[in-house]
Amino acid sequence: MVAEQEHTPDGHFVVIDGRRWRATDPEIPPEAAARLRRLLMAARRDVGAALRAQDAEAEREARARVHLAKTALGERGTPWWEQSAGERRQRWQDGLDALSQSGD
Repeated sequence: MVAEQEHTPDGHFVVIDGRRWRATDPEIPPEAAARLRRLLMAARRDVGAALRAQDAEAEREARARVHLAKTALGERGTPWWEQSAGERRQRWQDGLDALSQSGD
């Protein structure tokens, strides 16, 4: 069982080992958030494989997918708490669309 993450009082960040990281947008529907997390983890695995293979092009492509997934989750880019509901929905949907085109 995964322990509940500590959040800052405003809910904008999680605290892991004393370091703040931007929290995932809590308004992303659970199925979409789970799919984005799966795509993020696959991209991170691909970064590692590319590094082991010393394949710079594959590494760049995988890192771009990591960035897309983290942006779609609201962990990068314009903070989700500064976006309208429509902008937030568009952000995660655009991320899912782009990542699906790169092979889901």
